[in-house]
Amino acid sequence: MNRPAMRGGREPVSTVGRLGDAHPRQEGPLDLRLVPPALAAWGTAALMVTGPPWWAGLVAVACAVGGTGLLVAGRGGAGSATRPWRGPSAAALLLCIAAAAASAGLHGADLRRGPVPELGAEFARVDVELEVTSDPRLTRPRIRGDHAAPTSVLVEADVVRVTGPDGRTARTRAPVLVVVGGGGKGDGGDNSGDGGERGARGDRGETGGDGDRGVTSPRPPGKSSQVHGSSWLAVLPSTRVRVRGSLAPPMVAGDRVAAVLRVGSGERARVVGAPSRSQRVAGELRAGLREATGGLDPDARALLPGLVVGDTARVTPELYAAFAETDLLHLMAVSGANFTILLALLIGPPGMAQRVERRGLAPRIGLPLRTTAVLGGALTLGFVVVCRPEPSVLRAASCGLIALLAVATGRRRSLLPALATAVLLLVLYDPWLARSYGFLLSVLATGALLTLAPRWSAALRGRGVPARLAEALGAAAAAQVVCAPVVAVLAARVSLVAVPCNLLAEFAVAPATVLGFAALATAPLAMPVAKSLAWCAGWPTGWIADLARTGAALPGSGVDWPGGWRGGALLALGTAVLVLAGRRALASPWICGVCALLLVLVVTRPAPLVRGVTGWPPAGWRLAMCDVGQGDALVLAAGAGTGVVVDAGPDPLLVDRCLRSLGVTRVPAVVLTHFHADHVAGLAGVLRGRAVGQIETSGFEEPPDQVAFVRREAARRGIPVVRAVAGERRRAGPLDWQVLWPPPDPAPTPDGPNDASVTLLVRVAGLTLLLLGDLEPPAQRALLRTPAGAALPPVDVLKVAHHGSAYQDPELLRRAAPRVALISVGRDNPYGHPAPSTLAALRARGAAVLRTDREGAVAVVGGGGGELRVFP
Repeated sequence: MNRPAMRGGREPVSTVGRLGDAHPRQEGPLDLRLVPPALAAWGTAALMVTGPPWWAGLVAVACAVGGTGLLVAGRGGAGSATRPWRGPSAAALLLCIAAAAASAGLHGADLRRGPVPELGAEFARVDVELEVTSDPRLTRPRIRGDHAAPTSVLVEADVVRVTGPDGRTARTRAPVLVVVGGGGKGDGGDNSGDGGERGARGDRGETGGDGDRGVTSPRPPGKSSQVHGSSWLAVLPSTRVRVRGSLAPPMVAGDRVAAVLRVGSGERARVVGAPSRSQRVAGELRAGLREATGGLDPDARALLPGLVVGDTARVTPELYAAFAETDLLHLMAVSGANFTILLALLIGPPGMAQRVERRGLAPRIGLPLRTTAVLGGALTLGFVVVCRPEPSVLRAASCGLIALLAVATGRRRSLLPALATAVLLLVLYDPWLARSYGFLLSVLATGALLTLAPRWSAALRGRGVPARLAEALGAAAAAQVVCAPVVAVLAARVSLVAVPCNLLAEFAVAPATVLGFAALATAPLAMPVAKSLAWCAGWPTGWIADLARTGAALPGSGVDWPGGWRGGALLALGTAVLVLAGRRALASPWICGVCALLLVLVVTRPAPLVRGVTGWPPAGWRLAMCDVGQGDALVLAAGAGTGVVVDAGPDPLLVDRCLRSLGVTRVPAVVLTHFHADHVAGLAGVLRGRAVGQIETSGFEEPPDQVAFVRREAARRGIPVVRAVAGERRRAGPLDWQVLWPPPDPAPTPDGPNDASVTLLVRVAGLTLLLLGDLEPPAQRALLRTPAGAALPPVDVLKVAHHGSAYQDPELLRRAAPRVALISVGRDNPYGHPAPSTLAALRARGAAVLRTDREGAVAVVGGGGGELRVFP
């Protein structure tokens, strides 16, 4: 083939040698013409969808008339050579606003139309026929006080028929949120449930729990079958169900439901319409992936279905919290990244789709461009059905379809207009997306990857950074910069490890996604092959989970930040200043090195450096009370890097950070005073990465869900669980402790778990410590009547019972006569802890009172000879 001559200094045009080849794409300035209409439609939909329908109609009519007038005037003045007429652009803007206002008004009116909103306002008991519109899911686990909040199953559905208390039946179409259960204790395997509607409308990945519980078959219930309790989790979208429940108004103003339907966990529902064929196929594929991943390690078993199809049912609270802390939640929910990987596997990089040297599977097997586009369209539709039409999935699929259309027609279009078109079409189709934080984050991240990332990558390459590393750094930094303010609005926290964690995770996302989708596709045909592919995908998936946990456990992984839009605006301003300053810093390798070193020091907080700056942990500490919120977690020094942990608090991340800051890597014993969730739910954080000898617990095994949780965590790591009984004495290095309570057969007195708390008398380096757990006055008085209690000496430090509640025995406080009283309590807790009467009684006896809600973590330093110091 002869090489064509160059014309005008431009690149030569390649000769097309086969069907599907095209001219190379010429780069130029960004095409922003569709961005203003898309943003205008987005803003209009967000404002109008919750407003009065008449206002939306008025705006729609006014903008439609104005836009049409500009179009007509533009045609009449098109031949004018004296001044270019810009009417068409303004007309497009007004017409997009009109369309968005009309769509938002109609969708908003759906929430006020029919009998469902009125029945919800009356809290009526009704019989309804529902059409399920989303995958049922468990509420995200949460600890509330001393117990695990009840779990609920959340189902989004449309009411198509309703029978009110008066017996009248009406046909309608009203979206509702169905809340099944939540009236009793959760099953407890993963601590607790949220139990409410707030946040239930969020994007996939906002909820979690062990979805396998109660689901006896991966197949959906058949026609005329019954579902109840957790078997709701097996119901597929498009299934029709009849059930009896109570309607209530939406919990959150501006939500996209007409009412909330509460269904008791014992209420039986009858399936009256089977799901559609496409949903059955999708359900079988998802169930096949769950089966294929069933034999993997717990992290890979939980994460891989979420990474591939957005199935987060197995994700534990601890893993979810780690992903949230490191800003990796977008990986736990299926997103545009998954579809981009699949599309790139088929057609290669989108920027090379129309070049002779295009890549991907399609050109390798000889498929022309148009056939490739059709195949890509089918792949897109299948992706949406299997992964469910979540905001990020819809946005990615829309962009993909538009890009495939450009490939099929041979027209050269950049991806930024495709993104703007996708936003415009999606907002017009579903105006509620305009109020979705998930949709906002998805669009912002994609826009950053299309605009900022290439420029930042080029700047890094210009300063000698290798091309692949520069591209990855530019993409991770650009996405984080634009998304961080929105995340701060929601979480009131800024992650300092998000960029490195996302950067390192990218190396594992592509192989995990490709292998996961391969397992999904092969599971119905050859389950052994699917299991082998899932096993291969488990390696990169496990890497992502380990990365999230490691990043979240770093002492300086994040900083608290003001929440709400003010905090988001402040972070956006600070980020802009930092980016401008960073442009100059990049010019100097020395400045870059110093900044990187400072970031590493801030994130890792090495103990010698932190001790020199903050004084924590103080040298020679004997006891440290961790700040874990409304709960207990206490560490007793037992030698270099060794500590005995008494209780684990409610949050694995918080107790893990505390132990890391103290330098504790070996734990001879974990003493769990009793099984309330605010004392045991953080156990996974204590066990992570540490050599643990044994776990000692109370003999009163209530509540059973938390007992099962503790035993499961211990069994996973092969740690023995033993029972602590009064009279037992143990040693660990300089520590010597005696169990004072409970007796061998604890009785369920007024508050069984609290009154069966393991109570310890500890001696270390001449100090005497009394740790009371959550003992209530009846058990405190019974303790004083025992031989060990009668001989109770005055103590140096008292861990006040039950977070300093008002229920304390005066005689025990008099006998203990502590010099220092420590109270572990959460800020602004709803229980009134610590009680003013308890604080007054302690101070009246000369005790110095320190509380974690004001002082944070507290350490006691001292030894013999009466020396005793407290930090802070």
